[in-house]
Amino acid sequence: MMKKLYFFLIAASVSIGSFAQTTWKADPNHSKLTFGVTHMGISEVTGLFKTFEVTATTNKSDFSDAVFDLSTDVASINTEVDMRDNHLKGPDFFDVEKYPKMTFKSTSIKSTGKDKYKLSGDLTLHGITKPITMDLWYRGTIVNPQSKAPVSGFQLTGTIKRTDFDFGSKFAAPMLSDEVQIKADGEFKNQ
Repeated sequence: MMKKLYFFLIAASVSIGSFAQTTWKADPNHSKLTFGVTHMGISEVTGLFKTFEVTATTNKSDFSDAVFDLSTDVASINTEVDMRDNHLKGPDFFDVEKYPKMTFKSTSIKSTGKDKYKLSGDLTLHGITKPITMDLWYRGTIVNPQSKAPVSGFQLTGTIKRTDFDFGSKFAAPMLSDEVQIKADGEFKNQ
């Protein structure tokens, strides 16, 4: 009888652990949210957002059911040119006084191969919310040798159209490409 009870308790704990929801948060020291646009059809201008928060909530160890939630302080934009950054923060582009945040909330995740997914969700930028789909690469989970805690890595890539968000409408292509390349890399810590 004790043997059966022991196996029942082990099975129950494995079952509960397998379905327990976990929340992961991006480590700002090891994560980056970047973008790139083509200027005058001949060069790429890149930048990043210095301040953002991302969480991933999942029930599965391979993150195949993960829900991602992003909030970005758009005033933290940095293209390494102060004059350009100030212009981007103004009414011609981000209009940070009126729209201080950019957000993304995923609505679905679909496998496209081993550790590769299509991540779809709602992006809110410049006061407009539109559905977008990006490529997500789950790079794995390891134990950090210093903290002894698990960390997971992801890379997100894709393209959005700035005209979908009425963003920079005074600057037509080819002066500034409509397509904006997005790349985000992150290390996530279990919370």
